[in-house]
Amino acid sequence: MLRSMYSGVSGMKTHQTKMDVIGNNIANVNTYGFKSSRATFSEVYYQTLRSASTANANQGGRNANQIGYGVGIASIDVQHTRSGFQMTDNGMDLAIAGEGFFQVQDSDGNVFYTRAGMIRIDAMGNLVDQNGNFVLGVTGDPLGKNASSEKIQFAIPSLNPINASITEFIANKSFTIQASEPTKDGNVSFNFTSRSDLPLGQKAIARLTSNGIQVTFNENESFASLAQLNDAINTAITEANGGKSHPAGHFTIEMSSGTAISWPVSGKELVNTNFEPNYGSVTLHPDMKALGFSFSSASSQFSGFGDVSMNITHQSTPEAFLVSLTMNGEVYSSSIPASAATQGKLKLGSLEDYIILDHPGFNALKQQHMDAGLSDHDPFFASDLVVNQGAVASTESKSLGFGSKTFTLSGGVSGGEQSVSDLINIGIGADGIISGIHSQLGLIALGRIDLATFENPQGLTQVGNSYFSVSANSGAAKVSQSGLNGAGGLQAGALEMSNVDLSREFADMITTQRGFQASSRLITVSDEILNELVNLKR
Repeated sequence: MLRSMYSGVSGMKTHQTKMDVIGNNIANVNTYGFKSSRATFSEVYYQTLRSASTANANQGGRNANQIGYGVGIASIDVQHTRSGFQMTDNGMDLAIAGEGFFQVQDSDGNVFYTRAGMIRIDAMGNLVDQNGNFVLGVTGDPLGKNASSEKIQFAIPSLNPINASITEFIANKSFTIQASEPTKDGNVSFNFTSRSDLPLGQKAIARLTSNGIQVTFNENESFASLAQLNDAINTAITEANGGKSHPAGHFTIEMSSGTAISWPVSGKELVNTNFEPNYGSVTLHPDMKALGFSFSSASSQFSGFGDVSMNITHQSTPEAFLVSLTMNGEVYSSSIPASAATQGKLKLGSLEDYIILDHPGFNALKQQHMDAGLSDHDPFFASDLVVNQGAVASTESKSLGFGSKTFTLSGGVSGGEQSVSDLINIGIGADGIISGIHSQLGLIALGRIDLATFENPQGLTQVGNSYFSVSANSGAAKVSQSGLNGAGGLQAGALEMSNVDLSREFADMITTQRGFQASSRLITVSDEILNELVNLKR
């Protein structure tokens, strides 16, 4: 039989194998992390018809005569050239900017290596890839830990229960509102108002919204103590909640130690923002009013009470009118000098404890004094103690000013075990460190993705699903932290694209098809030769 026919068969088989490699490359042109392959050919073997001979004095040397038996596959090489990145805007997608492979482990404990970084978190808090296999590295805070190949499982520290609360300062007084139960439901805002049209006996009403509580006090009701105030607030909240207690329990208003409030306090005073004291007053004698005097104001320390006696005396040197009010032996006095010719104000008493009267002016008093026919040294006005003609002392303001603030409670958490769902955000750095942000715990280090590198990456065995496994010629995996010891850094929010070059694949496809076609022609021509040989017997 003709050797050429079998050469043609080997050529067709070999080119078919190369076409299979090309087809697989093209099919995976959009497979993340895919590495294309290349088929190379080599001769199979040769039949030597005549061996080579050495030249001598009588005859020159001759080359060997050999006939080949076709072609075979020399190698199918995986091309580990790097490809470009595709940005995905998904922080859990990773690409390796340099050498190395992600480590993953299947359910049987087999470890594989891949460049496809589609990373996810499963319901158990494990870091897994797109096939559900565990991503390997370091679990927990990686500070000071060597590169590893352990399963990465997120563990969030437990949280102590915290009651929601807020402290606000009103007129230099500290008020704290706190929920009795540690829960997020306590993170609400309180607003306080007052009304005068609520029924007598109903100290407060409440209205609940999605994130707040509005409490309205009855202006005509009073509260004998802080405890009674808290009871009224919680009773109103319970009624507004359909007879059920608020999910955060009872709310309590507390004042800082040293804060003195003069109870009882009315519903209006609870909300009122006027922090001035309630100034006292003096009831003047009618004759003194006739002279043009009237009460203006008093100090917050004014302590007068009971009956009042009043006197005005003319003084010639220096000329002035001396004015005094006496209450229970305490004298409030001052003078109106000649320089105070017109009407004005007269301050009687000390710097801290005083009364201010409006007076008609020195000239008006002088004229009235002369009209009365009094000499310069005669008393101008004097009164004895008169029943019900008295003074009311100033009292401290009871206005608490709750209406001036919105009390927004915060920090309330139930505590206990935390999960990935309690994290606000999870990010992966170029060094492979995985971090999460917790509303109470802050920034938490959850683990680290470590990479594997090989002495001969081309020696790795492809096992499907974009995975490679160690072979006898790849060398053992060397595990390193990203960015160290030759391993590349990680790029979050990106994936490595396939490194298939379509233009090259199509060019190889054309030459492969032509090689297959030529090999098939060998068989056709060899068949014609055999046909001619058979026809010799005719």
